Amino acid sequence: MRILLALLLLPLSVFGAAKPPPNIVLIFCDDLAYQAISAYGDSRKLLNTPGMDRIAKEGMRFDRCLVTNSICGPSRACVLTGKYSHANGFYNNSNSKFDGSQTTFPKLLQKAGYSTAIIGKWHLMTDPTGFDYWNVLPGQGVYYNPATIDNGKNVKHTGYVTDIIGDLSLDWLKSRDKNKPFLLMCQHKAPHREWEPPARNLGFDNDRVYDEPPTLFDTYEGRSKAVIDQDMRIEKTMTDRDTKLVTPGQLNEEQRKYWDDYYGPRNAKFRAANLSGKDLIKWRYQRYMHDYLACVKAVDENVTRVLEYLDKEGLSDNTAVFLSSDQGFYLGEHGWFDKRWIFEESVRTPMLVRWPGVTKPGSSSDKIVSLIDLANTFLDIAGQPAIPDAHGKSFVPILKGETPADWRKSLYYHYYEFPVPHHVRPHYGVVTDQYKLIHYYTPDLDEWELLDRKKDPLETKSFYNDPAYADTVKELKAELSRLQAEVKETIPPPRTAFGNKAFENEAQPPGQPAAGKGKGRNKKGV
Repeated sequence: MRILLALLLLPLSVFGAAKPPPNIVLIFCDDLAYQAISAYGDSRKLLNTPGMDRIAKEGMRFDRCLVTNSICGPSRACVLTGKYSHANGFYNNSNSKFDGSQTTFPKLLQKAGYSTAIIGKWHLMTDPTGFDYWNVLPGQGVYYNPATIDNGKNVKHTGYVTDIIGDLSLDWLKSRDKNKPFLLMCQHKAPHREWEPPARNLGFDNDRVYDEPPTLFDTYEGRSKAVIDQDMRIEKTMTDRDTKLVTPGQLNEEQRKYWDDYYGPRNAKFRAANLSGKDLIKWRYQRYMHDYLACVKAVDENVTRVLEYLDKEGLSDNTAVFLSSDQGFYLGEHGWFDKRWIFEESVRTPMLVRWPGVTKPGSSSDKIVSLIDLANTFLDIAGQPAIPDAHGKSFVPILKGETPADWRKSLYYHYYEFPVPHHVRPHYGVVTDQYKLIHYYTPDLDEWELLDRKKDPLETKSFYNDPAYADTVKELKAELSRLQAEVKETIPPPRTAFGNKAFENEAQPPGQPAAGKGKGRNKKGV
């Protein structure tokens, strides 16, 4: 007994100090398509991304990370709260303001003794809360010579926004309280529209001709009016600013010279060709790929900088690094750019995680995870209790190679913003490994679609009216109702969810009809 008591009274240093809680780094992009990350193996092999690929090589690649509302601000609110848009109150980019008084994971980590910082794109219309340090872009920010808001103070920078966010992130890591574990949310503007590359990456691809996606000239035949009646086509929606036929106004003299030296002769050649029809679409697609991927390349370069700093400072072994995006993005599929839809390139976002000693290097998961899972995942990593009323779950077990028996097999999705900027109809639906059941609703539209990713992986056909799918539709409608009840969303949502006057002086948009009683042209299937 005396020996045991003596051992208990010995200083902790005799046994070795307890390992501190893991640090957490979230590198979060805007509109980063999984197709643009080489670790995801897109058949077009669009870009080599060694920085991002390193996270996948040394950790886990998630192949079915899905968002719940594919649009910038709402996705960020979902990350912070672990809750769907209807529960956190941030539905759209038009009139939503984030309620900073609600529970968020940074606040809880801060209370648990973490140093917390967010740097880069914020886009939630109110000042960040729960952070010891915040330095964010106002609104969307700009690519060249951006302003930032540094803990409430406006600061003007000279340079390229992705590099500036990288610099500020490294500066904070160097100056942080080194006696505490840390949370760093490094949030890039790139590769958001208008995809303005840094000078060093102009011409990085040596005028490569990129393979076109097989649905570049999709006709939307047999699809809902919602799919046909949108405004996000490379053909009709891309502007001269998007395609760099107009020079950005915020460039300084030196930057403008690099810009004009690259784009000037290529634009002159384009104008001389006087392209139209499919030839014009093809040209725009090639210009789009150069610009978008050059922006992603700059992000990848800054991912490498962060990883190398963690290595240099001996922090890598006790730091969980996550890389993701607020949603996916169309790189010409269906003739589109942008996001918003429940369709694959939009609803699926990249998720790469490196957590040394926990996550098996070079592993992958096809389980359905979501951005709403990040809040409780981070809290779990830090050894803290979950947010009790969050909709998301910790996927730490999956990172450890153990999938819980009750892990989700479906996910509820709801997009609200209409009619601007891309006239994508509000819609909700359920996503499974194979199917997507979707309901589009506005005062003038009440239609359903069913997609079968196994039979039609390009998602060009609706099977909703196919009698062979009657039982599938019935089962998915039941699952959709179950998920709506689980997250406590009332259908239809309040008019304020739409962010504009689309429903003013109109009847409230239709809700989910009972099985077999759809009002639109899609009346079959149940």
